[in-house]
Amino acid sequence: MNIYGFIPARMAASRFPGKPLALIKNIPMVKHVYERALFFKKWKNLFITTCDNEILQFSKKNNYPVIMTSNKHKRALDRVYEAAKNIKIVRDNDIVICVQGDEPLLTPNMISNSIKPLLNSSVIKGTVLAMEIVEEEQFRDPNILKIIHKKNGEVLYTSRNPIPYCKKFSKKLNAKRIYGIFAFRWKFLKKFNQTKESSLEILESCDSNRICESYGGQFIAFQKYKKSYSVDCLQDLKKVEKFMSKDKLFLKYKNK
Repeated sequence: MNIYGFIPARMAASRFPGKPLALIKNIPMVKHVYERALFFKKWKNLFITTCDNEILQFSKKNNYPVIMTSNKHKRALDRVYEAAKNIKIVRDNDIVICVQGDEPLLTPNMISNSIKPLLNSSVIKGTVLAMEIVEEEQFRDPNILKIIHKKNGEVLYTSRNPIPYCKKFSKKLNAKRIYGIFAFRWKFLKKFNQTKESSLEILESCDSNRICESYGGQFIAFQKYKKSYSVDCLQDLKKVEKFMSKDKLFLKYKNK
């Protein structure tokens, strides 16, 4: 069994055009993501995958392996599927990991956590990293996707609305959000790609809902809360910069 990683990145993000090359501490965001993902030591290969020439040229300049894909993909998992298919070496039981290109504060243990359920259970074929929500601002933020799941961890629904419903926010809600790391057995990702885009996927702009609506089988990989912010809009860059200066991983690659 091999583990392949793919970092999907595109310049035409609707909420933040040009996001992958936006600077954080004078370093493009996609470089933060790639360098931090490299601290996970079990990759067979780690690639950037894109449809944009700007990101292609950036990747080549930094000697990052890069795979070009169609510019027709609306969401990340379809792009990752195409990239994994194009390298023609991934086998059914291999693990394919999508590391979203807007997670500049990710840590290698998050990647490890995302694959644990796959390694511990033959039933689980796909996971999404689910981080605790302890801040009401994140709970109310429509840019952050929240997760509802069964007792056994199987994902039922993801939404940009604050779920589960409450009149007053509390940590006791046990609310969780998607942290942009998804892991799949290759056979399961092929099944995903062969399934039509679903209505809830379109409404919520979240490809996990394609799985929920169609056949299920995606489970949460639990991640305890830590101050780690995704970048969905320009304002998020300030939050990330605030924490990046003291970040131990950043200090290891900032001059690379």
